[in-house]
Amino acid sequence: MNFNNCIQTGIFLLVLLLLVKPLGIYMGRIYEGKPSGLNVWFSSIEKMIYRLCGVKTEQGMSWKEYALAMMIFNLLGIVVLYVIQRFQASLLLNPMAMPAVAPDLAFNTAVSFVTNTNWQSYGGESTLSYLTQMLGLTVQNFVSAATGMAILVVVIRGFVQRQMATIGNFWVDLVRTTLYILLPLSLVLAIVLVAQGVPQTFDSSVKATLAQATKDSTGKLVTEQVIALGPVASQIAIKQLGTNGGGYFNANSAHPYENPTPLTNFLEMLAILLIPAALCYTFGYMVRDRRQGWAILAAMLLIFIPCLLVSVSIEQKGNPLLNRLGVQQSFSELQPGGNMEGKEARLGIVNSSIWSVATTAASNGSVNAMHDSFMPLGGLMAMWLMQLGEVIFGGVGCGLYGMLAFIIVAVFIAGLMIGRTPEYLGKKIEAFEMKMASLVALIPHMFILIPTALALMLPVGKAAIANPGPHGFSEILYAFSSAANNNGSAFAGVSTNTLFYNIALGLAMFFSRFWLAIPMLAIAGSLSHKKIVPASQGTLPTHTPLFVVFLAIVVLVVGALTFFPALALGPIVEHLMLTSSS
Repeated sequence: MNFNNCIQTGIFLLVLLLLVKPLGIYMGRIYEGKPSGLNVWFSSIEKMIYRLCGVKTEQGMSWKEYALAMMIFNLLGIVVLYVIQRFQASLLLNPMAMPAVAPDLAFNTAVSFVTNTNWQSYGGESTLSYLTQMLGLTVQNFVSAATGMAILVVVIRGFVQRQMATIGNFWVDLVRTTLYILLPLSLVLAIVLVAQGVPQTFDSSVKATLAQATKDSTGKLVTEQVIALGPVASQIAIKQLGTNGGGYFNANSAHPYENPTPLTNFLEMLAILLIPAALCYTFGYMVRDRRQGWAILAAMLLIFIPCLLVSVSIEQKGNPLLNRLGVQQSFSELQPGGNMEGKEARLGIVNSSIWSVATTAASNGSVNAMHDSFMPLGGLMAMWLMQLGEVIFGGVGCGLYGMLAFIIVAVFIAGLMIGRTPEYLGKKIEAFEMKMASLVALIPHMFILIPTALALMLPVGKAAIANPGPHGFSEILYAFSSAANNNGSAFAGVSTNTLFYNIALGLAMFFSRFWLAIPMLAIAGSLSHKKIVPASQGTLPTHTPLFVVFLAIVVLVVGALTFFPALALGPIVEHLMLTSSS
């Protein structure tokens, strides 16, 4: 890495870490019902929402009631979003007269946005109306993120509460997350984006005359370009802050209307990791041991930073095949050097690599470069971070509760090593918690490997591959890794807007989201019933550097043992072929 790369990477990580504590404390106060500074403006709105919806805020829920409320809310969200897409041709705010979305694509998109995945098998500006983008997608960007954060808060309560049958109220957690956290942050970011040139308008697309006429694929003369507009800034703000990732435009954050300046690029990258990182501190704040939150964040950074350094270094090194042609790929004052294929010249290597690693670590899925054009090991970093379970930051809420499942596994293993019943934060980790944590760790793996094998065996699966050999395999593996871990990014060389992939990816997104959420709620309910066990000399300290390293190793071993054979058939062999041929 050159000096410029080090400076940009260091500034990004420094600003992120400086914001962790203040935002973490603020969110902790929100979830504990303490004054937060925004109560003066929003408390009356909050009470009005409860009255209109008939929510009894003092009425707690068991984990099963909480899970049922969460599932009903999200299933209704899928139905509503599906209906909006199917009838968008007849609805308002459709100045470009977009037709109805095909049934299989509408199903895939509805499941995608409700599960906080935002996988997109379509071009947003050419497929969806303004109303669908706003009322359908943007609303789900808020409530899907709020759902993940609400589940995390319940798990935290499980560690804090003593012998209680209830774990909170889903509707209260959902409203507070949306009203006090996601809306204010999104409003601030959206205003900054608009000031930097991101459109926020109901005007229809405009036409611009080309300086030089050209011909399309049919040979027809083209003299005008259609420039898509719309309510973009409001969707971009929450897509980043809520780790959603669905772009308004097909080019996502590589599009100059989604990401026009160096400032917007930095702020959007920062927004991807901001809430997931701050929630680690919120965890420590709420369990009354802030060292625990810092320990979890340190374990995440212990994996994240090496992956980031590898990605930047590999992309900066460039393509060895081009060296044979005498192409200059080293960094200089006149060029950025490295592998610039698929990257925006205005953003360069380091910003593309930071975004790639951040978006796949955080279950965000937005992109400012084409991941399919990364070097094999650069693409491997993005793919592997998803395959680890999206627990290295992960999605808002779901990333941290996924990491807590790995912590349960880690303390259970440590307990077996010393012959003692494992404990975490004063709660005994027993067979039930271990079974549920195992489901959380292993279910995404099942929905990655089995569908990938199926797609490679079926003609309808192989027909979508644009690139032969190991890279084509990587494209399929990446698609299901992204769907099953609710990420949403893609190796876009595979054409997934087909009946097979829309259904298969939709099912992977649905089951991976909710088959993980429900076991975590079960863990919360079980822990909430238990007493606090006083710490003793035999208690494993879970805030020390030793445990941080041990936790990181557990996460890495699970990912490495599960996916190494598949990765060896894809990006690893592609890298070996590339270096041997050079």
